[in-house]
Amino acid sequence: MTLPPPPAADFPHERTAIVTGAASPRGIGRATAARLAAEGWSVAVLDLDEAACRDVAARIADEHGVACLGIGADIRDRDAVRAAVDRVNGELPQLVGLVNNAGVSSPVPFLEVSEAEWHRVIDVNLHGTFHVTQAAAKIMAERRLGRIVNISSTSAERGGGVYGRAAYSASKAALLGLSRTLARELGPYGITANSVAPGSIDTDIMGGRLTDERKAVLLKDLPVGRIGTVRDVAAVVAFLLSEHAGYLTGVTYDVNGGSHIA
Repeated sequence: MTLPPPPAADFPHERTAIVTGAASPRGIGRATAARLAAEGWSVAVLDLDEAACRDVAARIADEHGVACLGIGADIRDRDAVRAAVDRVNGELPQLVGLVNNAGVSSPVPFLEVSEAEWHRVIDVNLHGTFHVTQAAAKIMAERRLGRIVNISSTSAERGGGVYGRAAYSASKAALLGLSRTLARELGPYGITANSVAPGSIDTDIMGGRLTDERKAVLLKDLPVGRIGTVRDVAAVVAFLLSEHAGYLTGVTYDVNGGSHIA
């Protein structure tokens, strides 16, 4: 006879979220880390540059008065990821949230993309997400509580975008499928898994700061009449990690200003 899992744990007042790719000055990850800290989360900033991670964590801690930790790690390295997650688990409050934001883009058309370029993008966006998620989810499962948010892209839904092409779109589409699978498999452990698919957001992953000419082109497809900001995305991610989103799992939130309406 198979016994049902224990009931989900109460949402703790002191809780921690890991945000990957959060050291970029103009990125979604950094904005999300700051938003979560403003809402009382302790935050682990995980990115490639150790010094940048520590600096971002220190700034967020000073501004919002929460415990923060900056860890440099390559998410393609499974052992480095495990060590980083173990540090978070040992040094910060209960690990409840994970935001898989780290990623790289690729503007190379499909007929021109090399095998090396394909693997570069897949290794970071998909394999890296797998490493972090498995390490964090094992801890969450033990405590019967967790919130996982994967940052996908409108490119995954519409087949490419204004900058990301085949490799990027394929990797981000894979994250949508992963989120849905995690929702089914991890639900019995009190863990939700959802995706956020940003559209045209003014970040460096789109190839640098947007010029007026590029903004004019993008605005033609945006019913809301403006380019999205990292704060727009961070607000949705923070909601999905919150106590109030416990009945949402396996869903995708489109944050695209209406450029893609499913």
